[in-house]
Amino acid sequence: MTGGRAREAERDAIVAALKPVVDGLVATFGPMCEVVLHDYRRPEESVAAVAGSVTGRDVGGATSEIGLRLVARGDEARDELNHLTRTRDGTLVKASTMVLRDSSGTAFGALCVNLDLTAVTEAHTLLGALAGGAAASAEPPVTTFGNDIDSVVEAILDAHRIRQSGSWAALDRAGRLELFRGLDERGVFAVRRAVEQVAGRLGISRASAYSYLSQARAAAGPTPPGGHA
Repeated sequence: MTGGRAREAERDAIVAALKPVVDGLVATFGPMCEVVLHDYRRPEESVAAVAGSVTGRDVGGATSEIGLRLVARGDEARDELNHLTRTRDGTLVKASTMVLRDSSGTAFGALCVNLDLTAVTEAHTLLGALAGGAAASAEPPVTTFGNDIDSVVEAILDAHRIRQSGSWAALDRAGRLELFRGLDERGVFAVRRAVEQVAGRLGISRASAYSYLSQARAAAGPTPPGGHA
């Protein structure tokens, strides 16, 4: 078996070995818990196993914005533990994402644990009110979780549009380069057809989109070792 095929077989074995862990963790922590096993070799269909239902994913579903960010970082990706976010329907989630690596240290997937904090938050609010009130905490960011990778990419595009407070047509060359650089840093272009999707939203040709992406990457410098194109 060649080195490449052996490495792929090793990654397949790691994913297979972790599938029972997914069910075991949810059986331990109960219905407020969801565990998702991701294989980032295909971010459009990265969900290899799932138990629980906090973010509504199914096997064969897409990675989230969090996963795309890890894909963009390649082998520089690090675990992201106990961070708060919200789903698009408002559910407060405490999420931990643990990067999977093969024996060479190459990152290729993640084991994600998501806890629905809705009941905990309601109880905390009630106790705080009874105790005399508490200072409001910062609002956690919204994360798009979905089985369709196009919806994840669209959410990232919408977030960029809100930040720049204008229409896509109003973006000048510098603005478009900044947009492509930001999208690339968030792993959007690891997704098949993402360049075409972004081109459609901006109303430019696919060739122009690829040109902006190439220029943005050239300005940002070389891709780190283990990074994704």
